[in-house]
Amino acid sequence: MTTPTFPLSRRSAALALAVFAALGASAAQADYPDRPIKLIVPFAASGSTDLAARLIGEYAARVLGQAIVIENRAGAGGSLGMDMVAKSKPDGYTLGMATMSTHGSNVAAYGSRLKYDPVKDFVPVSNVATVPSVLAVTGKFPAKNMADFLALARSEPGKITFASPGTGSLGHSNVEYFSSLAKIKLLHVPYKGSGMALNDAVAGQVDAITDNLPSALPHIKAGRLHALAVLSDKRSPALPDVPTYGELGFPQMGNGGWFGVVAPAGTPPAIVKKLNQAIHTAMKEPDFISKMEEAGATLIPGTSAQFQAQIEQAVQRYKNVAKVAKISVE
Repeated sequence: MTTPTFPLSRRSAALALAVFAALGASAAQADYPDRPIKLIVPFAASGSTDLAARLIGEYAARVLGQAIVIENRAGAGGSLGMDMVAKSKPDGYTLGMATMSTHGSNVAAYGSRLKYDPVKDFVPVSNVATVPSVLAVTGKFPAKNMADFLALARSEPGKITFASPGTGSLGHSNVEYFSSLAKIKLLHVPYKGSGMALNDAVAGQVDAITDNLPSALPHIKAGRLHALAVLSDKRSPALPDVPTYGELGFPQMGNGGWFGVVAPAGTPPAIVKKLNQAIHTAMKEPDFISKMEEAGATLIPGTSAQFQAQIEQAVQRYKNVAKVAKISVE
């Protein structure tokens, strides 16, 4: 006698498919990563964000057992590269280096023209480091301290040029905000990343530059640049003789910037957790620590939720800064 068979109902079939899909996704996450991971740096090579990314790429790859390939995608103050991350498949194989530019000042400067939402379009993996930024002038610039710089700027409004990593970037926003507080007018010269900006500053093509301390520090130590102020809550051990903006009478400038790793929204929590753990393990390596400290950075490992809160705070802060300094990218 043949046992009768009955077709699955549509609801049962859908449930079965959902179960199989969940099992497949769970297995894929358990095997993650089974191929190289791409880490997009939204600025040109040789800047401080690039330095941190390459250290993560080297040491976290050892923990994960797969290569982490660094890809530099510069432009629009970091917005072009970060837009690529936001639109990537949320499978853990495309990550991005987020900064206070890409997830703070750009939001304020570009407004509705920004093609991604820094809060909704990403899953924070882990913050990595906080770094002071520095305002420096070229070696041959006549002013060697902030008082002389301000006096010269006030006597020649709009003549002194300053380079930044890009229009709407953190550096751009910070200097425009400082200019509004100090009641001076400088001429902004944007670049596609700090590397190119530093090259021109060192060559004397611009008068001043604002940049994260790690990438500017070697040029300052070599005398090719002269630091006027650091953006930090206290003086940097790497530049103990250089005052903070707060010491110079501008406490509104706040603290330095940060950079960390984000993934596209929708990336499975298990993958985010595994990446967070791998990055934290990498950050405990003595060589990783020493290289970041030599560059003037302070490591700030944390949870995904903690990084989310930092991003939200940065967005709100730079909306206020853009309003006060009248920063807008047309």
